[in-house]
Amino acid sequence: MKLLHKDIEKDNAGQVTLVPEEAEDMWHTYNLLQVGDSLRASTIRKVQTESTTGSVGSSRVRTTLTLCVEAIDFDSQACQLRVKGTNIEENQYVKMGAYHTIELELNRKFTLAKKSWDSVVLDRIEQACDATQKADVAAVVMQEGLANLVLVTPAMTLLRAKVEVTIPRKRRGSCTQHEKALERFYEAVMQAILRHINFDVVKCILIASPGFVRDQFITYLFKEAVRQDNKILLENRPKFMLVHSSSGHKYSLKEILSDPTVTSRLSDTKAAGEVKALEDFYKMLQHEPDRAFYGLAHVERAAEALAIDTLLISDKLFRHQDVPTRSRYVRLVDSVRDNGGNVRIFSSLHVSGEQLTQLSGVAAILRFPIADLSEAEDDSSSDED
Repeated sequence: MKLLHKDIEKDNAGQVTLVPEEAEDMWHTYNLLQVGDSLRASTIRKVQTESTTGSVGSSRVRTTLTLCVEAIDFDSQACQLRVKGTNIEENQYVKMGAYHTIELELNRKFTLAKKSWDSVVLDRIEQACDATQKADVAAVVMQEGLANLVLVTPAMTLLRAKVEVTIPRKRRGSCTQHEKALERFYEAVMQAILRHINFDVVKCILIASPGFVRDQFITYLFKEAVRQDNKILLENRPKFMLVHSSSGHKYSLKEILSDPTVTSRLSDTKAAGEVKALEDFYKMLQHEPDRAFYGLAHVERAAEALAIDTLLISDKLFRHQDVPTRSRYVRLVDSVRDNGGNVRIFSSLHVSGEQLTQLSGVAAILRFPIADLSEAEDDSSSDED
């Protein structure tokens, strides 16, 4: 997603202009839209025309409309987004108040205006526009003297560094020039990895090459890491994965990513953090139930007590069309963040997000136990009777 323009006032009203660049951006846009927003975008409209002879014909014209959003329809299989609403700006083809459905298109800009932009929506825009936030896989495709370092997001690849070093051939009786050049090459690749890979975000680093280049490089990399006491590399050693490629050129990435062992590992990385958080929650629920809460009322109580360490919340809840209900979820997220807690917003299109929905879409792991909350609730309800 590309952000072209952002104009948000102090009272949080304002508008942003965005360009969806990949199918995944339609999912982000679906999570930004709410009934009552105004959407301005290019669209096709069927227009009836009357000729001088009185015969009526129809033609399709491209025009730009501004709609007050009334209904939003997202097809998760085709990643298509249709927005229905009434026209709120004068247009030569469409009357004020007339209904129209805009199908948002890739690489065509749209402007979204809201009366109130909250923190969750603004975070979603930041996440959609920042490719490095999504790049949870990195790959180094290499052969002797050539290496390409690539970041792989769920829908695109970004070339971050290209390393080229001339490697002289081995000579009979002397390999020193060849070995020195190889060492220079491996050192340059190691520096590129340290410079361009954010180990907090990247969960898997593929090292791919023909022959034994990858094995020799990994041996060099961790030998140097031990010598230099490089904790970042040593702590992240399990993230490195060796795979075969036919060359060190960027196009070899396609064959690497279609390797079944790689695809099974990558599907795990996309939401690995969310899956782990959910596992931690279930473990806590089993062993220390007073530190694992779910359901909005219970989690809000825990937030009031400043007890939440990790909040697990489904993005489905922020699509609630009732503004006060949605604001309640946003306040919960803001309160946990303000008090130093972690917030994990789960995608409802992922398996872990579906599991969380079964827990009413919101759960929390607490810093310290809060006992008898449900009993206190029962007591208060019996007092009211």
